[in-house]
Amino acid sequence: MTEETPGFEEKPDVPSGATSDDADPKAASPSTEEGAAPAGDVNQTAGLTAQLDQARSALTERTGDLQRLQAEYQNYRRRVERDRVTVKEIAVAGLLSELLPVLDDVGRAREHGELVGGFKSVAESLETVVAKLGLQQFGKEGEPFDPTIHEALMHSYAPDVTETTCVAILQPGYRIGERTIRPARVAVAEPQPGASPAAAKEEKTDDEESGGTEEV
Repeated sequence: MTEETPGFEEKPDVPSGATSDDADPKAASPSTEEGAAPAGDVNQTAGLTAQLDQARSALTERTGDLQRLQAEYQNYRRRVERDRVTVKEIAVAGLLSELLPVLDDVGRAREHGELVGGFKSVAESLETVVAKLGLQQFGKEGEPFDPTIHEALMHSYAPDVTETTCVAILQPGYRIGERTIRPARVAVAEPQPGASPAAAKEEKTDDEESGGTEEV
């Protein structure tokens, strides 16, 4: 019978050359789990990151498409509105063009004092209606000649003008907004050939001064 020494416990035999870590595998395993994540978790994170990048790229592309569609729609609305206004102006201008001879007759009757009675009421009502539609009359004596809004039917020379000037309105012009329906038909006068504008202006001033002296 073997005697046991009190205070000592028997330990399993450890092969020679083995370390204490080899002797206790349970103590080594926790350090391995804490030092590196499992490979499955790393792959899953990389896949989610790739999917997120794809979703962001698709969102950016769809947002750009939506912005382009909105811009095209706004441009379309502006074109439609501009075309609608243009068509309306053309239609109104066509109608008023047919009424210009009537307005010319009304103007001549007014100049000769024949615009009286019921004819006067009708003429004034007609002028009110066309004014509401945007018709405007233009052309005055003494204004500079502008070939874009004036049509010269008569031409002469005058010593008292320094530039080509409308000296008589034969037929008034009409416009709607910036659209000219009919140019003003006028008689124009130009400075005398060979006379400089300064000389013509000085001659006009001398005539005015001499005229004032004669009245005194």
